[in-house]
Amino acid sequence: VQLVESGGGMVHAGDSLQLSCTASGLAITNGNIRWARKAPGKGPEYVSSANTGSRFTTSRDSAKNTLYLSMNNLRPEDTALYYCTSESLGISGRGTQVTVSS
Repeated sequence: VQLVESGGGMVHAGDSLQLSCTASGLAITNGNIRWARKAPGKGPEYVSSANTGSRFTTSRDSAKNTLYLSMNNLRPEDTALYYCTSESLGISGRGTQVTVSS
């Protein structure tokens, strides 16, 4: 069972990125797999609980067994390691780094 994230990078404020989380050994629709992030010097937080307003949206493609995070109008405070995780299954991916410069 594995979750692998991709799509991160270094961008400027106002740019957009789409992150992917591809599951192997389990269906992406199982286990309440969610996006989380950990910013430097801060604790981890679920993206759905973060103050991102309508800038961030998640979607799933069952055929590709992939969870997506579309991020628009990125801000420097969005800089973090983004990863997918399932608390119920006790698994997390290694994450993909997003760095937003002003």
